[in-house]
Amino acid sequence: MPPEPGPNLLRDWIARAAARDPGKQCIVSADDGGRTVTYGQVRDVTDRIAALLRARGLGRNDRVALLANNCIEHLFVYFGVMGYGATICTVHVEMNRNQLDNIFERLAPKLVLYQDGLGLDDLLATVSAPKLRLGRHDAPEADTFFAEVARAAPSDATTDAGPDDDAVILFTSGTSARPKGVVLDYREHLSNIDPAADGFGITTDDRLYDFRSFNWASAQLLGALVPINRGGTLVMAKRFSASRFFAHLREHRVTVAAGNPTTINFLLNSEQSAHRDTLPALRFLTSSSAPLTVEEWQRFETRYGIPIAQGYGQSEAGWIAAIPGELRRHGTVGRPLAYHDVAIVSDEGRLPAGEIGQVEIGGFPDHAYRYLAEDGRVTVSCRGRMLTGDLGLIDQDGFLRLTGRAKDLIIRGGVNISPTEIDSFLMRRPELIEAATVGVPDAVYGEEVVSYVVARPGASIDEAALLRYCGDGLPAFKAPKRIVLCASLPKTERGKLDRRALAERWARQA
Repeated sequence: MPPEPGPNLLRDWIARAAARDPGKQCIVSADDGGRTVTYGQVRDVTDRIAALLRARGLGRNDRVALLANNCIEHLFVYFGVMGYGATICTVHVEMNRNQLDNIFERLAPKLVLYQDGLGLDDLLATVSAPKLRLGRHDAPEADTFFAEVARAAPSDATTDAGPDDDAVILFTSGTSARPKGVVLDYREHLSNIDPAADGFGITTDDRLYDFRSFNWASAQLLGALVPINRGGTLVMAKRFSASRFFAHLREHRVTVAAGNPTTINFLLNSEQSAHRDTLPALRFLTSSSAPLTVEEWQRFETRYGIPIAQGYGQSEAGWIAAIPGELRRHGTVGRPLAYHDVAIVSDEGRLPAGEIGQVEIGGFPDHAYRYLAEDGRVTVSCRGRMLTGDLGLIDQDGFLRLTGRAKDLIIRGGVNISPTEIDSFLMRRPELIEAATVGVPDAVYGEEVVSYVVARPGASIDEAALLRYCGDGLPAFKAPKRIVLCASLPKTERGKLDRRALAERWARQA
């Protein structure tokens, strides 16, 4: 029987992979000259971090704040703190820079680790907790965290943390609004890994490429923990680069590459000439974080010959649905992971296959979904089952299809309209590269349908022709009454379409 999902479970994954092949590549830093660490090194360094944290007196639920971009040292700290049994708190500095003082007040960390070059001197001067520069694990400088790690003797030290203790606190992006602090215990965070690895079909032979920030849940789970769980290899980039993306995949014999709709759109509109025929190791790309239209999906696969497996998850719940690229079905996000007990519900209860409703999860009885409140207390948003905020259906074959966000629904004359359906219809037009539909105030119907579109470079847009196209192909109540050409669509800091900003733009211009 597998061990309970506590700190020792992560240490067991590392030890198992190191025992099988201590010299196997665990992490490859693609942007750092291909700098590599093996499973034997990961086991050694995480055991040394455990000894150091014990010597510093950290216990269960004590928080270690990590301020770093993608690098090998970032992942060493992430594995080491969680494997020891304290709480790792990852903060994306660039996305949350103007909120860092608030974040630190709420976190009250026992230790702060930070990467050089982030421009944090003024902030860190106000933090009372002990602070250490990270440094490099392979060339430790004096007065850095990894200099202390190098001096520590490897140890199997752990706290008495169990499945219900805090493993990770991570923060959503924030500008003027307060970033949301998501608190995840060991059961929540680590129970997601085996199902996610199975869902995407990841094995010990896979080399997974990820450029997404490891301060966020999606990369932590699929990019970091799934390869560790399977004994595979992570090929890590510091950030997305359209010019280096395919070169990285080819050079490092990548088999699965992570992505999202924004980066897929960048690749579609770049001058890259790659094809699956020239990437013989590559199985598929993943896409998550936001909906990928079927039109973009098929256009990418036609151009590059590379399958895309769209998955679905949330910071609060981890991966919710997944599928290997070889089995993907266009327009769906794969099959729900069984342990989440995903249901499509209405006010009257669960809905049968094929009917659209709200997506609800609840795999752990009486489970508490928790956040870090403004005053630093951990608060419970709901227990047991949770509505994700997404709308969708489960088809007869068990695939989950998302149809939109509940908050984005357009209600015209009492009828619900999904804006993503209209976006998808518009994206069939070859002269468009982006489309987004919103509801705007209307004196008669309550809301009316308006679509914003972005033209492909060099293409011309005829608003009247697009309106006729929608009128001919959509039911009259769904067809947009205005189509607005714009240079770009507003995005959140994580690259997701910001429909609220479009609605606000309409209100200002109206």
